[in-house]
Amino acid sequence: MQPLQFLVPLGPLEAVADLIPHVVLVLVLANMVTRYLGHEAHLRQAEDGGDEAISRYVPHTVTSVLLVLATFAFMIVEPHGGMVMTVLVIGVFLADFFELEAREVEARNDMPIEPPKSALAASVLALVYAAFQSIFFVVAPVWNAVV
Repeated sequence: MQPLQFLVPLGPLEAVADLIPHVVLVLVLANMVTRYLGHEAHLRQAEDGGDEAISRYVPHTVTSVLLVLATFAFMIVEPHGGMVMTVLVIGVFLADFFELEAREVEARNDMPIEPPKSALAASVLALVYAAFQSIFFVVAPVWNAVV
């Protein structure tokens, strides 16, 4: 008997194992869109009320949490690819956390609000790997010829 047998429903998770990489790709793209919308919201908030008004953009927080949970599920069904994807997504999550703090400092010191560059770079890496995992069949002939 496995210790986590009753905590994680492995049967239903294995039934949708082929869909999980596609879900991760969609969530990475949604996360990038909500990051852009959140940056626009932060610009408006900084204009209206300074650093006190800047708050987390709820849709971006939701997509970030869903993305982390989806990569954990991906790690259960595909350990190697899921671990790499999880590390990349947690890097995006941490970059987002510190980018909000940077926006507050910029608003507090009356500096121009910059885009979240580190989170954008991390999300591009996550996007590339999620695309590789989910649409591998496109590059499979070339990949198999090389490897």
